[in-house]
Amino acid sequence: MVGRGGPLGPVRPTKSVVKRMFLLEIKDLSISFGGIMALTGVNLSVPENSILGIIGPNGSGKTTLFNCLTGIYHPNQGDILFQGKSLRRLSPDRIAAQGLARTFQNLRLFMNMNVLDNLLLGRHLRFQKNPLYPLLRIRKEEIRHREWVEGIIDFLDLQAYRSARVADCPYGVQKRVEMGRALALEPKLLLLDEPISGLTSEEKEESAYRINEIRGRFQMTILLVEHDLRIASRLSDSMVAMYYGQKLAEGTPEEVQRNPEVIRAYLGDD
Repeated sequence: MVGRGGPLGPVRPTKSVVKRMFLLEIKDLSISFGGIMALTGVNLSVPENSILGIIGPNGSGKTTLFNCLTGIYHPNQGDILFQGKSLRRLSPDRIAAQGLARTFQNLRLFMNMNVLDNLLLGRHLRFQKNPLYPLLRIRKEEIRHREWVEGIIDFLDLQAYRSARVADCPYGVQKRVEMGRALALEPKLLLLDEPISGLTSEEKEESAYRINEIRGRFQMTILLVEHDLRIASRLSDSMVAMYYGQKLAEGTPEEVQRNPEVIRAYLGDD
């Protein structure tokens, strides 16, 4: 476990300390596939230490937006500024090194590896490579990263599954492992793509509690894609509704869900 002042410690940001500024700015972002516009002129500004909920029907461009942010897709137009620096031309590994991590709508875990090793893989960009360490049998680097991962295991209540093969773990545990692997990177911005989908009601409540705790304990900014509007509204400081690749509405969760265009997109005309 990292010490009291570290990212796994109990220290929480206070209103007197936290300076609100935009960690992420998305400017006029557009991307097309074979003539189909997946995103059209999307603009977003995300303050530090906030949770932004992104909602919309299937096919509205939510995951495409995440793929652009993490370098899987390169937009045709617009820019993505993270801490004032453009990410548009960077590869996924270089973007991750800047401090972005994500989970996936469909799990992307190493199913034949155990839980601990999956989490340690999330530390790979943090390793300080020194060829003398293995020759001199110096393990301080390994110990440092294992301590970090042990803190994540405690936080996500994964102690009982530390040595279990991921494929043998319940689905709800696999979801926690993927979240833990993203946290292991120590990101400044965490992208959660439907983190509670497929979970039981009890697991959803536990996951929602942990997501809320992440911001305070790890001092992270979170983008949350979620279909469960009740939980998304409860967690989010602000919300964006998307529809056919465009931003349909933006505001507080209550404002967005009362917006007539959002209601029409979800429920259709009378």
